[in-house]
Amino acid sequence: MSNILFPGKHFTEAGLNRQHIFALADLPAPLLAGLSPLAEERRLILLGHAGRRLWDCVQASGIGGEHPIDDYTRQTVARLFAAHLPGQPYRLLYPGATRVDLQALGKLAGWHHASPFMVGVDGEWGPWFAYRALILCAAELPPTPASARPNPCRDCRGQPCIAACPAQAAGHPFNLEPCIDERLRPDSPCAYACLARNACPVGAEHRYSEAQMRHSYALSLPTLRRWRQGSAA
Repeated sequence: MSNILFPGKHFTEAGLNRQHIFALADLPAPLLAGLSPLAEERRLILLGHAGRRLWDCVQASGIGGEHPIDDYTRQTVARLFAAHLPGQPYRLLYPGATRVDLQALGKLAGWHHASPFMVGVDGEWGPWFAYRALILCAAELPPTPASARPNPCRDCRGQPCIAACPAQAAGHPFNLEPCIDERLRPDSPCAYACLARNACPVGAEHRYSEAQMRHSYALSLPTLRRWRQGSAA
């Protein structure tokens, strides 16, 4: 079992170019308890994407519907496990109903650093990455060392993200209420994009396309509207 290798190259080619394998025995107890692993499960695989390739792959696949990225991710995980890890059972926790602190796992992997605009920032990819899948499996895949890239915000002197935020929500701490108010305002430039995120100079060459950003931000707007209506009731 220990000589099994994760087919990272194939996941990267499919757009899931961020991969981290955790040994369950090394996870903090609160995180491990939330996963409810089975007795035979030994590894936790965190998959993400960074940059524009995943969106291009999703578009090329022809998958439609409300959640094409999630559907593409599920299909890709199933296809690549069958092709490169045959006979190795796995459980896909995310996308799914299991509530998992993906940002906490991202921090353990060294991907996620706090930013003034709430979105996590990475030293190479900037804010242009996201968590796409979380998988439990029994195969004793070699664990991944945590990335050692430091938080790029610590050395950012100009902090253009704070100046670019029309709601004055970006900063330390991030102010969620004015951010939501601005996003829900009619004709807001923040409805389908984050101006603070766009202003971040780190990894700017990896910035999502307008179509990808619009898709991602459009998914959150109904949730924000329901939350605002509930808080006002």
